[in-house]
Amino acid sequence: MTNYDVYMGKCIELAIKGRGATSPNPLVGCVILNNREEIISEGYHEKYGEFHAERNALNKLENAQGCTLIVNLEPCCHHGKTPPCTDIIIEKGIKKVVYGMQDPNPIVGGKGLQTLKEAGIEVLGPVLEDECKKLNEIFIKNKIKKQTFVAIKTATTIDGKIATINGDSKWITSEKSRNEVKNIRQKYDAILTSSSTVIADNPTMKHRKKIILDRNLKTDINSNIYQNGEICVFHDEKYDVKNNNENIKYIKTPVINKKLDIEFILKQLYELGIMSVLVESGGRLNESMLPFADKLYHFIAPKILGDNDGKSCFYGDKKNQISECTNLHLTEIHTFSPDILLIYSK
Repeated sequence: MTNYDVYMGKCIELAIKGRGATSPNPLVGCVILNNREEIISEGYHEKYGEFHAERNALNKLENAQGCTLIVNLEPCCHHGKTPPCTDIIIEKGIKKVVYGMQDPNPIVGGKGLQTLKEAGIEVLGPVLEDECKKLNEIFIKNKIKKQTFVAIKTATTIDGKIATINGDSKWITSEKSRNEVKNIRQKYDAILTSSSTVIADNPTMKHRKKIILDRNLKTDINSNIYQNGEICVFHDEKYDVKNNNENIKYIKTPVINKKLDIEFILKQLYELGIMSVLVESGGRLNESMLPFADKLYHFIAPKILGDNDGKSCFYGDKKNQISECTNLHLTEIHTFSPDILLIYSK
């Protein structure tokens, strides 16, 4: 019996090539095998609005009769920006389809597999389901919960500090770690930060979309962060803003306990089509976002600040009991010498 794990792994590798370009669509890769189980074509979903992985792979072949198609996500069976993938799979004479996971989109949700079975195609799966779900964790949350996926990135000393008392933070982590942060940013539709971070660090945060939480409109639009990308600024609803910059969108936001309403902000982001955000900020906003976070990237440098007054990566209300701690699940450990990256999920 054929071990399809290797081929599914190849699909995942292909799918990753589309990272940063397919949102709100999933990451999908596809390979096609001949009857000798040789890969004769491959494809991936390259960009939102363009052909899906299956169609890209099949379009490279004049004849796919009797071949096996392997794909990490159930083929779609509905008309969207592009025609259904099930149509071309049937038309091309594919004999067997091996899938990684069922599509969480209720429009598909098993209907694609059923369409193929009714056409006489053998369907096998799921294969490497956990890996396939991890690849498309953002898409899964979007479709099942209809919410924006939230990740937080922190970089600290061993004793959990992100800066000295006077705000010095360059650089806690190594250049290797900072380069990895650029790779992490690519996975997300937008970066989210606070006015305090903008004012203290004047970061550039080069990204196609950026979110700034600026309750009292304290940030200067001449700051580095405003010089590239599309910007959304969430602010206290009591302010009216005269905006002459088409790249900046100001959004009035309710205030609760002197803080912008995070639930309102995340709902607005989803409605704006921002399917995922990476929070890069100070301890107070990190703490406020933690209840809504799906993932935490925590870089740790082999340094000890040893100063109780240094700034912490999470800073909120005091807790009297260990039972009040937020509990996380460690999923990955990576080394970017001399630092380590711990990845947690809720």
